[in-house]
Amino acid sequence: MSTSRASAVDTRTRVAEPLRRARAGTFGIFGINGFLLGMWVVHIPAIEDRTGISHSTLGSLLLLLAVGAIGGMQVSGPLADRFGSRRMVIIAGLVLSAATVGPGLASAAWQLGLALLVFGFANGALDVSMNSQAVEVEQRYRRPIMSAFHALFSVGGVAGSLLGAATLAAGWAPLTALLTAAVVGVVTVAAGSRWLMADRPRSRHEIAPAEKAQGRLSTRVLALGGIAFMLMLSEGVANDWSTLQVKEHLGTSDSVAALAFGAFSVMMTVGRFTADRVSGALGPVAVVRYGTLIAALGMLLVVVSGLLPLTVLGWALFGLGLSGCVPQIFTAAGNLGAGSAGTNMSRVVGLGYVGFLAGPATIGWITQVVPLTVAMVVPLVCVLVAATFAGAVRRT
Repeated sequence: MSTSRASAVDTRTRVAEPLRRARAGTFGIFGINGFLLGMWVVHIPAIEDRTGISHSTLGSLLLLLAVGAIGGMQVSGPLADRFGSRRMVIIAGLVLSAATVGPGLASAAWQLGLALLVFGFANGALDVSMNSQAVEVEQRYRRPIMSAFHALFSVGGVAGSLLGAATLAAGWAPLTALLTAAVVGVVTVAAGSRWLMADRPRSRHEIAPAEKAQGRLSTRVLALGGIAFMLMLSEGVANDWSTLQVKEHLGTSDSVAALAFGAFSVMMTVGRFTADRVSGALGPVAVVRYGTLIAALGMLLVVVSGLLPLTVLGWALFGLGLSGCVPQIFTAAGNLGAGSAGTNMSRVVGLGYVGFLAGPATIGWITQVVPLTVAMVVPLVCVLVAATFAGAVRRT
């Protein structure tokens, strides 16, 4: 091999290694975010008992978590543009880890509400900043890798749920389990922070032109936010209502009905690990358009089927179809304008999160007048509308 060729190979190796480390570090952040959320979710019943609150009070307090998350998203986006997503990921990740302990310390309703507000704020801030970091890494990779990051979030959620269930079975107090989770979070963020991509902080003078350009892109941001709203609404419906839909519609036991959510979750994770290859080969528009059409087919099966295997297949197809769509939307938002990636991301992620929260509530209201299975027409319509506007994620 000639000296010049050897030098070129060596240069590519030196460039590729920091990128691989940055991807690994970002994987770790997505994974620990899912892990911490999973640990909190499985301890909700125990924390409810500890604080002595009713289901209705818990529902109201969970709204504070949502309010905090939306607030954190809107604050962290501009800060990521100003100071860099790497710095915001580290700060938000450490705060979220510490905030995980809060619900375990609460012994009264107001204490739990305050803890959930802080936990939600930190989670929202991490959500936007880690997706901004993922866009930065993906840009330098020059090929789609965003869906894999979201797959690690799912894997982390499963790991947190399983570990949380194990600690409950072993008789651990919620505070002990959540404190352990917090330590794991701090260690993971600290270890991964060395590998994250160091994007250069921008001055106010650099950000100003980007903000002007962002005004011209507001229609695109709104379109991406609208699609995110509809798709995350559909995902929220599946998370909260899939099991109950099977039980009510087919008259199954709780354990059999749980197959619906299991099929949905497994195919969501599998789809996220494979969507990057599809996006690289066919483009992000194809992932969203054909993915939403697959999801529509799955939901149509859920609505019309009276057989358990077909209904479970429908929920599986729904998860597979949705799996790769939201990462394409976040990538598109992060690539809209130089200097405003974090702000654009915060708006799109925020709208999507509102949909995720609104979906289950909307279905609950509709079931006051129609059966639950008929109410599933709402996510069916949402994914069809998203398929119509899939062109919004086209690379520019």
